[in-house]
Amino acid sequence: MPRTPSMLRLIRRGAVAAVTLTLAVGVCAPVVGANAAPSPEATAATVADSRQDAYTQAAHEFGVPESLLLAVSYLETRWDVHAGQPSRAGGYGPMHLTDLEAAMSEPGGAAATGEVAELRGDSSRQAQARTPVTSPALRTVELAARLTGIDEARLRTDPTANIRGGAAVLAEYQRQIGAPSTDNAGEWYGATARYSGARDHASARAFADEAYSVLAEGARRTTDDGQVVALAADAVQPDRTWLGKLGLQEAEDGDVECPRSIGCEWIPAPYEDLGDGDYGNHDLADRPNSQQIRYIVIHDTEVTYETTLNLVQDPTYVSWHYTLRASDGHIAQHVKAKDAAWHAGNWYVNAKSIGLEHEGYAARGTWYTEAMYRTSAKLVAYLAKKYHIPLDRQHILGHDTVQGITPPFVQGMHWDPGPYWDWSHYFDLLDAPFENSGGPTSGAVTINPDFATNNPGFTGCENSPGPPGEGIPPQCGTWGSSALVLRTEPRADAPLLLDVGSNPPDGTSTMDVADIGSRAGAGQQFAVAETRGDWTAVWYLGQKGWFHNPRRSPTAVWTKAMVATPKAGKASIPVYGRAYPEAAAYPPDVPVQAIVPLQYALPAGQEYVVGMKADTEYYRAVTFDPTNHKVIRGSLVYYQIQFGHRVAYVMADDVTLTPSWR
Repeated sequence: MPRTPSMLRLIRRGAVAAVTLTLAVGVCAPVVGANAAPSPEATAATVADSRQDAYTQAAHEFGVPESLLLAVSYLETRWDVHAGQPSRAGGYGPMHLTDLEAAMSEPGGAAATGEVAELRGDSSRQAQARTPVTSPALRTVELAARLTGIDEARLRTDPTANIRGGAAVLAEYQRQIGAPSTDNAGEWYGATARYSGARDHASARAFADEAYSVLAEGARRTTDDGQVVALAADAVQPDRTWLGKLGLQEAEDGDVECPRSIGCEWIPAPYEDLGDGDYGNHDLADRPNSQQIRYIVIHDTEVTYETTLNLVQDPTYVSWHYTLRASDGHIAQHVKAKDAAWHAGNWYVNAKSIGLEHEGYAARGTWYTEAMYRTSAKLVAYLAKKYHIPLDRQHILGHDTVQGITPPFVQGMHWDPGPYWDWSHYFDLLDAPFENSGGPTSGAVTINPDFATNNPGFTGCENSPGPPGEGIPPQCGTWGSSALVLRTEPRADAPLLLDVGSNPPDGTSTMDVADIGSRAGAGQQFAVAETRGDWTAVWYLGQKGWFHNPRRSPTAVWTKAMVATPKAGKASIPVYGRAYPEAAAYPPDVPVQAIVPLQYALPAGQEYVVGMKADTEYYRAVTFDPTNHKVIRGSLVYYQIQFGHRVAYVMADDVTLTPSWR
């Protein structure tokens, strides 16, 4: 569709921040080991009594140090099996053996959907043609099959076979670089780096360093299918000289803003004059000198890494600051942090945020990789420290929690990274876990369900099977989730809450995976309205929302917070999608931006957790020449609150702030 300057303004400031990312990969013969593959009879001979035994036996069979095998598997998947579903990078099983071609052919995969991202609200991301997968790093299932004689389908679905396949691949990588087959885990640095599938030296090194960090720290957890696996801590000294044997390229760093411990490269988004007053695809600024950076926004791409890079380099498109690759956590930076990218669909947030796109899909049954979680957390921790951004869900936003600027834009806001992004684990990696800060009289809660066992029963995912009955939407599956649903009464069959903004005209919410109208996410904080037995009610979108919160297995932790309530004498107060200045603050040459309430109201007697005192600012940037850009500041005072699933803003003159525990 042809673009006009007015459309560009809508994209930048309105609810459109869309893209369809496509896959451009193909099929190539995998590397075959020099040793003959075991016979099918030998393949069937090893039977593990437990998941721990499977690692022990596979390590012994292929001469891989057991501790290293466990560390690599933990870094890939945390030893989970994900019910046989592939990751965002096309990896299967606890060893994340990759078969992207098979993953794309799964129900709802790219082959079936044409890489359309409409579920995320990205209608401007057009479907694109797909080519076969060529990278050997994305076809390690095939290599494992050649090395072990195990059928590819079994390698994808049988955890024990998958672990054997992963051990065989590691041993083959060790042989290829001429490293010794030894019990000394430190000598396996090069094979570990290659197992990442990284294409550049820095990312391969970062993956290997993280694996050895896992080895040094040790780990113990119960997997998503109930298996207890443990790795004893062992501070092995890795021999990094083996990394030079991999023949990897050096990525262009371009003075990237990343911690040195992760692999980053500079792939710039173009700042280009398109003529007729139109330009793209971001705005130059001078943050934090001009405006404080208050937010980091987590997105997912809904398409592949390669297509994401193609799109962000299109001057007629939108932009974001960083893209993270699923397979190894590699990062590409596109826009400097000082500049404002067009990514969140809310210009107030764009002007004060850094946007991170993560390769993945919000509702396809695939899962976000551990390697990407870890590099993302390291990047966010680095940026948060540099720009003094608190590590909480009021400042580290999902795109799904960014509010529409005015009523017409609320319904079109995006809902990525979705309910299958593990916020609790992510904040554990940030060293900012969601923990109790009070007791039952604290007056507020932080949502924190157990991700692995929490399955709200969302419907409408792209790879769902056919409906079980006439008019019944298909279930998304048994995947773990970071989200809870809220109900009008303390019972499981009570109706959901209403959301007149996301679900006009009558506000009816559904269990559709894209419907955030009656949903609370891990890390979000709400004021407690009431408790009854194993149910807790919180204030949400002007209503009382109940969620199951049993004492023996709580889904939230007690929290002390400041809360906002309407001032005495006010029946209700308005809420806003941005914190813009009053009209008197604008100079004569800058059009006044209207202060428009959203379609919601905050009634008297209700309380909402305050996330911050919001900066009352408008960044006027509508020309290619940045010398014409201005930051307008006013005297109004706003507070950011957790109003529903999304944040919103209230005026200080309308509310009273009190401690939740009073």
